[in-house]
Amino acid sequence: MPKNENAGKTIRVTLVRSPIGYTKDQKQTVLALGLHRMHQTIEHKDTPALRGMLNKVIHLLKIEE
Repeated sequence: MPKNENAGKTIRVTLVRSPIGYTKDQKQTVLALGLHRMHQTIEHKDTPALRGMLNKVIHLLKIEE
């Protein structure tokens, strides 16, 4: 049995709003997610650390599981 029920799951993250005008730490979080351009989509493994980053900038993103 897997230790984490989210093991192997991926999350698609798309930047739908610009981080311009938001705080520096929110801009850095968007970059740390690997998002550099508007409407760019990145796939990440579902981890608790990733969920925390997504919650910080949820208002800028579209998230699909």
